[in-house]
Amino acid sequence: MTISKSDYISFLVHPAYLWLKKNEKYKLPPIDEDKQDIFDGGNLFESYVEKLFPDAVKIGFDINDFDTYKSMPTRTQEAIDSGADVILQGRLEKNNITCIFDVLKRVGDNVFDLIEIKGSSSVKPEHSYDLAFQKEVLEGAGLNIKNASVIHYNKDYIRDGEINVEELTIETEVTEDVNSLQEITKEQIKEAFNILDLSECPDLSPRYINQLQVKETKWKDYWMEVFFYIKKDIPEYSIYHLCRLDPTLIATLEDEGIKNIADIPKNIEDLHPKQISQIQTTKSGERIIDKESIKEFISGFEYPLYFFDYETLASVIPLFDGMKPYQHYPFQYSLHILDTPDGEIRHEEYLHIENSNPMPKLIEKMKKDFSDKGTILTWNMSYEIGCNERMAEIYPKHSKFLLKLNERINDLMIPFFNQWFIDKDFFGSASLKAVLPVLIPELSYKNLNISDGLKARRMWTQAILENKNIWNIDDVLKDLSAYCTLDTYSMVKIFEKLSELV
Repeated sequence: MTISKSDYISFLVHPAYLWLKKNEKYKLPPIDEDKQDIFDGGNLFESYVEKLFPDAVKIGFDINDFDTYKSMPTRTQEAIDSGADVILQGRLEKNNITCIFDVLKRVGDNVFDLIEIKGSSSVKPEHSYDLAFQKEVLEGAGLNIKNASVIHYNKDYIRDGEINVEELTIETEVTEDVNSLQEITKEQIKEAFNILDLSECPDLSPRYINQLQVKETKWKDYWMEVFFYIKKDIPEYSIYHLCRLDPTLIATLEDEGIKNIADIPKNIEDLHPKQISQIQTTKSGERIIDKESIKEFISGFEYPLYFFDYETLASVIPLFDGMKPYQHYPFQYSLHILDTPDGEIRHEEYLHIENSNPMPKLIEKMKKDFSDKGTILTWNMSYEIGCNERMAEIYPKHSKFLLKLNERINDLMIPFFNQWFIDKDFFGSASLKAVLPVLIPELSYKNLNISDGLKARRMWTQAILENKNIWNIDDVLKDLSAYCTLDTYSMVKIFEKLSELV
């Protein structure tokens, strides 16, 4: 059985991940639209980076034609033997390990630099593990690898007309890091083959996530999605639903035979305060509410109150002039306004419906909807503040207005983030989607066709900017409005609930 680069990374995430991919792939969750969108972004960035190598030989394969994949090693070796200076998307295989490399650049007689393309703003530690595996394959196949590097996007690049690929990208050398990982890579490859020799799936426990403790990864999130997808019968208040889950803590709890959050004793070391609160409320079944802190928080609000939320676009390739890679820029907002404590709530909104930069018209509508006084309430205010700051940079004539708005923004998430209000069914989270169903169960995102920000971004981009005839555009716009409106209306109802406490 052959182990590919992606197989190897799966093994580093969790040993069972590799075994499942090779033996029982049908048990794994399917790739959803959000993940596919991430893959598509990476592929888009790669297509631009490849323009840096106009004379390269590109091997590649057709995803619908497995024969083209099988022929890749032969075609890659032919390109090497022919003296090609740069090879893109080639594949080599040796000793049952294989990889598709992004860029192989000749720097001598059978000596090459290996370059990985990553749609990130910087080099991540996991990238070196990726390259170390590739180096193991390529050197096993008889090549000499001199340097290793990562081409990633320049987070400070600002689009001005046509995309300048040289300015968009940064190449960062990681040769020393990659070389330092060669021995552990050899060991881990052996361990991966040992896992594949097992007749049954290894233990799925989260205690085995990221055993090399590679930093700055999202591997825990990846595995927990798989874990809960497979283990559908896990009780609601299981230890696996403890917030800020840590593999070491899970190992301790499992070894002690503890299965439920309520059974976690006080003498467990290094518990996070949010874990302690979750355990306490789960044991007692009672909420923890700091009414004085909530009262002081609310008393600082000035009417009219503006409950505000953006939906944003983002792309690794900036879509319009002035934009930066993967920064968030609004195309829509919802605004509920409460003029006085006893007043009637009213609603304003903006949703851009043209294939153009949405921000100029959005800002003009905001100037009409906001007065020059009153507290602006958001949920996770750094998001809206960041959007306003980015728009102020692009449009200096509106900067005073936008930055003045930021001075008035407060965060309705604070009582929950600061643990002034804790319910066991928040499961340690302060997100709107965790708080809302507990406090206002009659409101729900579940019945909406668009129920999260990533889908809102994807649907708007495809329907408006890309003009894809997948859906009725009027229906998409209606769904976008319903989703964003629920965000701000939910804040109104949560504010009312908090006000009842004081």
